Amino acid sequence: MELSVLNIAGKETGRKIELNDAIFGIQPNEHAIYLDVKQYLANQRQGTHKSKQRNEVSGSTVKLKKQKGTGGARAGGIKNPEFRGGGRVFGPVPRDYRFKLNKKLKKLARKSALAVKAGANAVTVVEDFSFEAPKTKQFVSLVNNLKVNNGRLLLVLSESNENILLSARNLQNVEIKRVSDLSTYNIMKAKNLVLVESSVKGLNEMFNLN
Repeated sequence: MELSVLNIAGKETGRKIELNDAIFGIQPNEHAIYLDVKQYLANQRQGTHKSKQRNEVSGSTVKLKKQKGTGGARAGGIKNPEFRGGGRVFGPVPRDYRFKLNKKLKKLARKSALAVKAGANAVTVVEDFSFEAPKTKQFVSLVNNLKVNNGRLLLVLSESNENILLSARNLQNVEIKRVSDLSTYNIMKAKNLVLVESSVKGLNEMFNLN
């Protein structure tokens, strides 16, 4: 799969770059994508939810009424879960939502996500660039020139660039990631995937395809 390399003005540079079929040309494994996204979201959960059980709520332990003869159900104390203010039955307790996935499956999920974007013609390659100073206006102009302003954008850099990061920080639908920080969730969440030219080589290195 070959794509034209664009400059920041959105014009073709006359160069083409080949996207490795071992990444962008595979048959996407939807279940692998599902599991990796599920793990990513599970890892974001704090798991600090808590409700008080019967032995944790405050209240008297005195028996409310005699066991028999009242015509009503027996009641042992005010902390009974059936009473207002009583403890909660089987309520949430702090827990860790993280779970393990094999490295091969996570690698397959990332490849599948990239293949999905390539199949949807949602991948754009731009030559390596930088800004002399952080300018949000410059970044907005770049997005408009590349015609990727119709949804959430993921820009993949080969290495961190502070001026680019600061330029895009205030834009709601823009996310910037290094190749090494790329996740299936980030890729699938974006509608448009923009790769800088050097990040294509970084993807090949990440998947050991050089």
